[in-house]
Order: sequence, then structure tokens, then C-alpha cells
Amino acid sequence: MLSLVYPSLKLLPPLMPLILKVALSLLEKTNKWFNLKYVNFIADKGYDVKKLYNYVRNILHGHCFIPLNKRNSKNPPLTDDGYMVCEAGIKMLKDGKQYFDGFIKQKFVCKFCNSKDDSACPINHPKYLNGKKHRGCTKYAIISSDYRSSINRDSLYFKAVYRLRIESERYNSRFKALDFEKAYVRNINSVSNLNTFGHITLLTVAIVAIKLGKYDEFRSLVALMQSA
Repeated sequence: MLSLVYPSLKLLPPLMPLILKVALSLLEKTNKWFNLKYVNFIADKGYDVKKLYNYVRNILHGHCFIPLNKRNSKNPPLTDDGYMVCEAGIKMLKDGKQYFDGFIKQKFVCKFCNSKDDSACPINHPKYLNGKKHRGCTKYAIISSDYRSSINRDSLYFKAVYRLRIESERYNSRFKALDFEKAYVRNINSVSNLNTFGHITLLTVAIVAIKLGKYDEFRSLVALMQSA
């Protein structure tokens, strides 16, 4: 199974749509010359966008390992068992669903909606004292039925695969230490060769450290030389 790890996305909000558009474009272009079918797409919550999920799932037939970004959720928080809590801190009752294309609208009503006791609401909410037969607050929560919402992010499998992103970030940090971000050369072939040498250097350090039995020093050339 091929795993594709995207770098951490820590940008100002105005730049995020542009970067995400570029990320999707890179996936599409890469898939034309390198088969990404069944890929594991691993990225941080900055990439929590439906277009990326849909492309990976529907076009590449792969799986996404992306945490949910709370900024992308318009719903109020629900309890662990999927219920909404009213302003008085009382769990509301579910009262039917409406089905739409791509999402479900869950209706919640006051626990005392059919009560005749005017003192049942602890905060005497105006909607409870409305003089109607069905009293109290009514709220709605949107339940998505798409691929993004179906992912079990609490599973051991998700956490194990997502851990590869952290390992990738460590590698990126070591590669950055080689100071290859500055373009000392001009044409694309030279830049490609320079980056290739960088990867060979890091892999060589790791192989030498492992062969010498110095597993703690395989991440750093300086540490390996000092221990030699």
C-alpha cells in the first residue's frame, strides 16, 4: 500500500484555499505519470477539505487519514452518544430526521416539550413558557453522509497510519538542515539532482548507523561522527 504524506499546513487563513487548490492539482498531475491508485493520503487537519477526500476516494480509490478541523464544522458540540444539549445543560430528545443529497438534518426538541409543568425548565427559557402544546427549544444538527464523515478517527488503525506523518515531518526537518531550500543552482535538472544527493546523504547516514549498531545516531550525521 502506497502512503502519500503531505507536509504540515500552517498558513494564514487567506492563503489556505490557494494552497489546497495547488495540493489537489499536484495530486492530479502526479497521478498521470505515477499510479496513485489505492494510496493512503496522510495529512494534518489543514487539508480537511471535501474535495481532497472525494478525489482520493472516488478517483484514486484510496483512503484519507486526516483529522477533523473544527473550523470546518458549523454544528454545535454533541454529546459522546450523539445528542445535543440545551442552554440549561439538559440533553435534548431526537425528533426525526430529514434526508437531503449528501447530508441528514437531525431534529432535537426539549426534553419537557410535552410537559404541563411550567417549572420543569430550570432557566425558565422564553421558548418553554410560550403557552403552546409543544413547548421548549428546537435545534438541528447536520449529519454528513459523505466519505469524510464515515472515517473512524478514533480507531487504532487510523492512529497507526497517521503516525507516519510525524515520522515524515522528522525526515523533512533533517532534510531542511542540509540547507537545500536555497536554490544554489538555476535549472530544474540541477535542482532535482541536488535534492537527490540530499536524500542519498540522509539514507547513507541511516544505513551506516544501523550497520554500526548505533541506532540512536541514525538521524544525525554530526551525532554519528561524534560517536565514531
